[in-house]
Amino acid sequence: MKRKMIILCYMLLIVGVSYGQKANKAKELPKHVILIGFDGLSAKSIRDGANMPTLRKLMSEGSSTLEGRTILPSSSACNWASMFMGAGTELHGYTTWGSQKPELPSRVVNSDNRFPNIFGLYRDKTPKAEIGYIFEWEGMNYLVDTLAINYRLHTTDCTVPAIKYIKEKKPNLCAVIYHEPDGVGHSKGWSSPEYMNKLTELDKSLSEIVKAVEESGIMNETVIIVTSDHGGIKTGHGGVTMEEMQRPVVFYGKNIRKGFTIEESNVVYDIGGTMAYLLGVKQPQVWTARPIMSIFNK
Repeated sequence: MKRKMIILCYMLLIVGVSYGQKANKAKELPKHVILIGFDGLSAKSIRDGANMPTLRKLMSEGSSTLEGRTILPSSSACNWASMFMGAGTELHGYTTWGSQKPELPSRVVNSDNRFPNIFGLYRDKTPKAEIGYIFEWEGMNYLVDTLAINYRLHTTDCTVPAIKYIKEKKPNLCAVIYHEPDGVGHSKGWSSPEYMNKLTELDKSLSEIVKAVEESGIMNETVIIVTSDHGGIKTGHGGVTMEEMQRPVVFYGKNIRKGFTIEESNVVYDIGGTMAYLLGVKQPQVWTARPIMSIFNK
């Protein structure tokens, strides 16, 4: 009898510790995740002194790296797909800069007949969540679970609708994806004065979105992620140079380490894994992403 009581007490202790750990983790996770993406923003431009005070503030007061890598090819659709889908082209099947559907059969598909992505996975976990998706390049429309999203907008300028949406709806998950500076990179060059001027302009948009999060009253429960899909060299991208493959990755907000440089290797699909962790979403087996765990306060 005494032995049974000891075993029972031990089991209750284990259950209590497990419950406590889960409760502590829930307290550390944000209620809101805002992803801001700039198509074609290179890590090299930041190293070269791009005038982006807002981005640099988020870097200094958050966790960041200028060594995040693309998958190959270092082009748009396949990398945005990897970011949302937690895996590379070999599994999700989007293989080109302008893929509108998988050129390779997706290894697994969900009820929306798409490879599992963060929007659909989060919707399945949290049916009442507010999920937004605002983008400038039409090609972004083919890379997400459209049925999982409350507010989806293709626009010529993300900033004003993003501000309005964040203030009014306080989304739990929102992606805001700009088409620039990719366009200027292709027309004028990735190291051109025009490209660097465009970065300053985009930084002002970033500042306005951050301000909207603050004014909405949700900043204390938010993690903001700023990143891109690829860089560029001369007037192109898609190759294997570091100028094309290295991207900035910045995390800022609740429980994120301040002034921390991410040393661990990370690929574009690890953004999806980190978003899943932040949102309490279990990664499907087919994902190859790894959450970037070093960014969190212990």
